[in-house]
Amino acid sequence: MRISTRVPHTAPAEPVNAGIRIHLAEDHRTLDEVSRFLAGVWQTPASQPPFGPDALRAVVHSGGAVHYASGDGVVAASVLVFGPLESHAVYSMIAAARTSDRGYGFVLKQAQRVWALERGATTMIWTFDPLVSRNAHFNLAKLGAVATEYSEDFFGPIDDGVNGHDDTDRLTAVWPLVEPRPHHVEVPDLREVDIDPRLAPDGKPFFARDDSGYWCRVPRDIVATRRQDQPRAATWRTAVRGVMLPVFDGGFVATGFSRSGWYHLTRAEDGS
Repeated sequence: MRISTRVPHTAPAEPVNAGIRIHLAEDHRTLDEVSRFLAGVWQTPASQPPFGPDALRAVVHSGGAVHYASGDGVVAASVLVFGPLESHAVYSMIAAARTSDRGYGFVLKQAQRVWALERGATTMIWTFDPLVSRNAHFNLAKLGAVATEYSEDFFGPIDDGVNGHDDTDRLTAVWPLVEPRPHHVEVPDLREVDIDPRLAPDGKPFFARDDSGYWCRVPRDIVATRRQDQPRAATWRTAVRGVMLPVFDGGFVATGFSRSGWYHLTRAEDGS
């Protein structure tokens, strides 16, 4: 079944790429292709994918959705289930694109959004690694989600080629589906903010405060750092956790992310 990639009038201003075809995966063969695609993205053996075909089939049978984009095989995929009835929310369990420069992820997310809106959902929730700057920018600046919670080692150990041996700290993203508001922010002027004396593993400032809230910088490519220098990656995790966890516990949320890798954290009542 093909899914329309039309976007309701309340969507972000950025147009959807009509050349990308989005489908619902429902039969065994297609679900197996999606499972193999996810294994490739997370760099696991095909026999140990993040989601096996049987699990994907159960998601579909229970009323959830497995979306995928087709091109040269599967080029993007996602898994969506409903949350508690009273929440009017859906939960995106996993989403991935073969490449980040073709617009697959944005179109996939909009297809999820349309599917959820048509079934009465008003919010989509998922988690993401706070150290992965590419995902943070996509979620906050491009989609308009807000990161509302910082969880330490959320999943426990994950044996794949993306997480490495790092702790699986996660931010919870909450995306308002009716009127999403992408929040683009510029890098803070370090001459005009109160800079924390602690330095990042690269020896540069990474945490600051001004009248608008807090700012926290993360590395440009933590996945590459994990492959090249696991101890250094773990040091980044410890540093970012040490400053972000207390800020979230203090009632702040992440409402924006700059292209240069800075989170903007504001009071929950200001950013929601």
